[in-house]
Amino acid sequence: MRKRKPLEFIAFMGLALWLAGCTPDSLGVGDATDREVVGSPANIASLSEVIKTNPKDPESYNMRGTAFGEAGKLSRAVEDFTNAINLDPSFYQAYANRGLALGRLGRLEEARQDYNRALKLNPNFDVAYIGRGDLHREAGQVTAALNNYNRAIQLNTTDPRAYHNRGLIYQSQGQHRFAIDDFSTAIGLNNKAPEPYNARGISYLAVNDNANALDDFTIAVARDENYADGWANQGLAYEQKGNINKARASYNRALGKQSTNLTARDGLKRINSGNTIQKQSASQ
Repeated sequence: MRKRKPLEFIAFMGLALWLAGCTPDSLGVGDATDREVVGSPANIASLSEVIKTNPKDPESYNMRGTAFGEAGKLSRAVEDFTNAINLDPSFYQAYANRGLALGRLGRLEEARQDYNRALKLNPNFDVAYIGRGDLHREAGQVTAALNNYNRAIQLNTTDPRAYHNRGLIYQSQGQHRFAIDDFSTAIGLNNKAPEPYNARGISYLAVNDNANALDDFTIAVARDENYADGWANQGLAYEQKGNINKARASYNRALGKQSTNLTARDGLKRINSGNTIQKQSASQ
């Protein structure tokens, strides 16, 4: 079996990695600029020329599939990953990449089977455990999701999604100290993504650490000024701190990015009615 560098077409939060908010694939690797280059028409055209020259090379199909995935052309990505697998049935990275694309297309059982195939070929492939864990988490199968994330972490993964997505489970269970630890590890692995800062800020709010929560929401919107949930949660932290003017400004910034953001809409309604809060749920 030839060793290959994994070619994943997701990014951190997901990661609108393709992720946004708490979507699992939102956490990945690389920044937005890198992903735009990978999914650019010029890169896809270049890879197509490579395939024309050497149509029997599975690596080239996998790379173009990655580019199609970044460009949002998921069906084309699936076709290329399938070509790569047909040319090399031992290509476990291509199985994992196809599993990701199939999952985004809503073909969840096929995606699960591809992750299983990848792990049968390479039982130590952390990316496949994370991808399969994401499928379980989206299906509400928390124990199975945790088992997969834990396995990836036991393998010393450097993929921040394993920690971020496990942190989201801990957070949903009210285990905020464990969640904070996981979000902090995710940030240590990729400090460019806004989502883990936002998620950690939510858990800081839950344990009444408003100062650290406000710091995290501020960093989240600095990482992505269009991150509506980050602005809304920053407004919530300011409101709980009693700084109404700054809270109003943050809520308005959130609504300017996403007019349907409920945290921001409810926050402005409270402020305008003079009925501000001491504690309120944040949004992801």
